[in-house]
Amino acid sequence: MARGFRYRSLPAAVALGLTALAAACGGEAGPAAERAGLGVLTPSPVADPLSAPVTEKLDQAVGQVMREAEVPGAIVGLWMGDSSYVRAFGVSDKATKEPMAANLFMRIGSETKTFTVTALLRLVDQGKVKLDDPVSQHVPGVPSGERITLRQLAGMKSGLYPYTSDPRFQKAVLADPKRSFTPRDLLAYSFGHPLVFQPGERFQYSNTNTVLLGLVIEKAGGKPLAEFIRQEVLVPAKLKRTLFPRGTEFPRPHAHGYTRQTADGGTADAIGWNSSWAWAAGAMISTLDDLRSWAPTLATGTLLSTGTQAERMKDPYEPFPGLRYGLGMFDVRGWLGHNGSLPGYQTVVVHLPAKNATLVVLTNTDDSHQGRDVGTLLARAVTRVATPEHVYTLPATPTASPTASPTASPSASRARD
Repeated sequence: MARGFRYRSLPAAVALGLTALAAACGGEAGPAAERAGLGVLTPSPVADPLSAPVTEKLDQAVGQVMREAEVPGAIVGLWMGDSSYVRAFGVSDKATKEPMAANLFMRIGSETKTFTVTALLRLVDQGKVKLDDPVSQHVPGVPSGERITLRQLAGMKSGLYPYTSDPRFQKAVLADPKRSFTPRDLLAYSFGHPLVFQPGERFQYSNTNTVLLGLVIEKAGGKPLAEFIRQEVLVPAKLKRTLFPRGTEFPRPHAHGYTRQTADGGTADAIGWNSSWAWAAGAMISTLDDLRSWAPTLATGTLLSTGTQAERMKDPYEPFPGLRYGLGMFDVRGWLGHNGSLPGYQTVVVHLPAKNATLVVLTNTDDSHQGRDVGTLLARAVTRVATPEHVYTLPATPTASPTASPTASPSASRARD
């Protein structure tokens, strides 16, 4: 269900005519946002628009992807030096035809992993954990926990079975998408299986790793994960519109999200679904402006010591030329960051230090087109125009079989995170 980094084929979404709209900034937080302690929305600093020819090419490129992939709505933000391109395309609600707007809250899926791993690295800087600690030192009951390090968990090299691949888990989530799961519930699905490979032997992208890190952070940090991330990551990063939900809450204004990860394969609105099944691996919510700020903070290690930030890409996994995956962050042809996808929503949040450029893509569908997530397609279209020497892309899915991706979840043929 929740997925990021990996890629998987999905059926095309329901056809819908789409028109590019000027980005809407401003608006007040609704009651849910107020209860979550989120600040009142203020527009981001105004940047000069990109040149008219570049803007026109970007409009055409994004519009083409929207039409061909039948994406209900998307928010696209690109900042290069002192210039920017910010657009909201399509609709946020297919029933009412409410236009998409750039100030909406969106679920960000596996972008959550960047916050969780940064929280872990903050603990490293505080001397409370070491990356080469065995996980058994912090969390009991982990299979082969004495041989699995925190570094291996953050780098997806633990060998632990992905809980999202367990048929019992898939059945449980599809039967009741609003069900609440505890972290231990999730890990129980994983721990009932043998290791997929020996710790450190190879790479497998899996939510099990990041959920387990969430428990490590709670133990070493002495407080609930959501609170630790708020205090140690969100507050120092000055992200006032980003939160870790405790259930189905979703601050307003927000976009409806459309998914085919359903029991019958039909399209559903996932707006009220419970993301606790993804927890530390994919439950968080944010906005365009906050993610614009977060991308360079993550990429440059603003919250970490120089030495600890260097550990992120010290021993990356390189599945193909142009892509390296480190500790809760990847490098796609120079773009540093992460992507995310869970029922109804997709995200790409990356920063390109070489050009002082930041790209944020948010969609209200988790569908794919011709084997690629729509978020990837939109990011590729933008970077082909804006940074042709640094094109963001991930390969098409080689197969749609349930075993094609280690992150397969609730709907085994429609894995996400």
